[in-house]
Amino acid sequence: MHALANPARFMRIARPATGWFLALGLVLTAAGLLGGLTLTPPDYLQGETVRILYIHVPAAWLGMGGWAGIAAASVSQLVWRHPLAAVAARAIAPAGATFTAVCLATGSIWGRPTWGTWWEWDGRLTSMLVLFFLYLGYIALAAADRERGGEGRIAALFGLVGAINLPIIHYSVLWWRTLHQGPSIGVTGSSIDPSILWPLPIAFAGFACLFAAASLMLMRAEIARARVEGRIRRSSSE
Repeated sequence: MHALANPARFMRIARPATGWFLALGLVLTAAGLLGGLTLTPPDYLQGETVRILYIHVPAAWLGMGGWAGIAAASVSQLVWRHPLAAVAARAIAPAGATFTAVCLATGSIWGRPTWGTWWEWDGRLTSMLVLFFLYLGYIALAAADRERGGEGRIAALFGLVGAINLPIIHYSVLWWRTLHQGPSIGVTGSSIDPSILWPLPIAFAGFACLFAAASLMLMRAEIARARVEGRIRRSSSE
């Protein structure tokens, strides 16, 4: 991790990695969605609507994983003062917010034929909505802190506090009586039939690569902007 502390070294690695992640993400996402939409059978209860899971489930995992990344970067910034930690957290936030929004939208579409309603103040749905608002709050707070020349410590603390919501999301279907189904995939196995399940890890891998590509692109853009601003300040002081 400390080997990437130098922005120049990071940029040398990030430039080709962005392209590889983007290309791999597009291929895997297309393969996963094509398999899920055309090669798997309909569910015996939900019928064709079960196919939403190939977008909804990866989006939910990445929405939660994105905030876990922000929390990890915040720890790195506050404890080890890693010079790129705040940059990484700010870059992760828009991608995480996007996937969380996709999760909420696809969940609502899935819920309409399954539950008979577009929205229910269910524990899982509500905690995911809270996560989306946390993302928006983090993005606004980090941008305001950066504009006034802060070190990003306030945003980092917000990132750590917001991580409290992650176990609430995960255990919400166990703690409260809820319309949302319980955990379908666990460490010991899955309750989803293999004939339906197999495209899911492919789609998830594809979306994860796209998430990584978007985050790297935003990190590179911010580092480049910081370099330009530094040159402008140096030239104006001469």
